[in-house]
Amino acid sequence: MDLKEKIFELTAVDAPAGSETAAAEKIAAMLYRCTDEMRVDPVGNVLAVKRSNKPDAPVMLIDAHMDEVGFIVTGQEEGFLKFSAIGGVDPRMLPAREVNIMSDPPLYGVIACLPPHVLTAEEREKAVEIKNLYIDAGLTAEEAERLVPPGTPGTFRGEACMLGDGQICSKALDDRSCVAIMIEVAERLKKEELSMDVVYMASVQAELGCRGAVAGAFSAAPDWCIALDVTHAETPDEHGKGVMKLGGGAAIGIGPNMDRKMTAQLRETAAKNGLASQLEVMSGHTGTDAWPIQVSREGVRTAVVSLPLKYMHSPVEVIKLSDAENIADLVTAFILERSADNA
Repeated sequence: MDLKEKIFELTAVDAPAGSETAAAEKIAAMLYRCTDEMRVDPVGNVLAVKRSNKPDAPVMLIDAHMDEVGFIVTGQEEGFLKFSAIGGVDPRMLPAREVNIMSDPPLYGVIACLPPHVLTAEEREKAVEIKNLYIDAGLTAEEAERLVPPGTPGTFRGEACMLGDGQICSKALDDRSCVAIMIEVAERLKKEELSMDVVYMASVQAELGCRGAVAGAFSAAPDWCIALDVTHAETPDEHGKGVMKLGGGAAIGIGPNMDRKMTAQLRETAAKNGLASQLEVMSGHTGTDAWPIQVSREGVRTAVVSLPLKYMHSPVEVIKLSDAENIADLVTAFILERSADNA
């Protein structure tokens, strides 16, 4: 399975923050084939370990979060489902959106919207608040109460497809595209003799404040960490806002959340191997798992490598496949170089 196929397979899973079991099972099955140990911790993080060739070896943690934004049902009115957001959902994109309801059995629904004919001019200019929206799954009040109880989670539909010949459009590319990259790295390093243990962590609940990474990093007790996440890619309406270039390669973070030496080494590795990269200045909280991991236990030397992505937290997120392949190349080369340094 190549990287593109991994991305398509992982994004097809419905796994909003707090309901990641299906994604965890698929990721664990993929990592099981190329690592030595596997465990799922009490909060749901998947941690797979490739052991080194020496005892008491230092630990390199590679992290990417598996959850996606979504919604949770809070009740129903006359068969229409009321809901709240899970994670940073933009209400502007919700009316007329298709959704997957994670009931038993799963249901398809659409977010109800009033046609423009019945809206006032003022109403047409404003986004409808989530509290005033409903999901229509074609249910009666009795069916809604029986089939979709409060607390049922769901996701926004957005099946993976290609845009042109080089871009992938899907829901959940944030951050399952980076989970796919992490698995690709694990496969490439499977037969390598390393002088460090490598822990691959697919973390949970990043969209609710990097919660899974707090527990996972404490358990893994790494010496170094590379956090893989997405970052904002340039579109015509985002010029001058400090966003990254789609097709510009790995976005290597620099700022207080990142270890300066690791950042410099990543840039050197990219240059040495002819890999495209771009520098992303991150002046404070990076919005990634690197934030809690950096200060886990007595502290962890941490780097952030990001994949440029358009239309974040929507069902039509877009990445460039060459950027994902570039990051897999960079992280693999970086680990091999640090292993040689530590031999």
